[in-house]
Amino acid sequence: MTAATETQWQMKPNIPLALQLAKRDIPALVYDAVNLEGVAMTLPEVQTLLDGITVGGHRLSDQNMALNQGKAWEFIFSLVEQGKFQFNKETALKIHAIAGQEEALEWGKFRSGYVSIAGSEYEPPAPDELDIRWIEVERQVESTKDIYDQAITAFLQMARSQFFWDVNKRTGRFMMNGILLAAGYPIVNVQAKRQQEFNTLMLDFYLSNNMAAMNSFLRSCLNVKIIKNFQLDLKFI
Repeated sequence: MTAATETQWQMKPNIPLALQLAKRDIPALVYDAVNLEGVAMTLPEVQTLLDGITVGGHRLSDQNMALNQGKAWEFIFSLVEQGKFQFNKETALKIHAIAGQEEALEWGKFRSGYVSIAGSEYEPPAPDELDIRWIEVERQVESTKDIYDQAITAFLQMARSQFFWDVNKRTGRFMMNGILLAAGYPIVNVQAKRQQEFNTLMLDFYLSNNMAAMNSFLRSCLNVKIIKNFQLDLKFI
């Protein structure tokens, strides 16, 4: 993939810092992700689950969703640390195999049937069009020069294409953040408290395929203090 730069905030790439900050926030990242999917878990409950202790009062499927999120993050961290993360189909399938396990009808492979998006008149591609569509998405991402535009394009186009039976947005966000971490920039996390705004803008995007509003929204999810840290060009031994 073409090396993209960050142009809005003039941040300096720093892979160790980006990884450290993301690892520190794993419980919050998982908490926000599952709550965006309508699973009402508290942050302490998520922390307890990730520590290997079951939590009462929740369906097993909800707990599996949270645990799969944590495992997918660990997989991405490992790829980035080895310099092996790439935005390609193989990586997307591997991430979906972890994040979508026991939740999607099939995991680790593109869907074999037709799907729809609740609340939208937009119709995702037919199953026999998905391989060609993936190539188109790769080209679109590759041609984008700003690193955040590149990562956000990856997420949005994956979500709109609905490559999988389920867990599309989560897999797309993992790929988005893999792109950012591999380039040494802070991840984008959509907080659960912004769920309504996120869902409304996504529905508009599905129909229009205009990424501008979602791009602005996702950029607004970055913490100002974290941006400032990356502007400092911090060095670590």
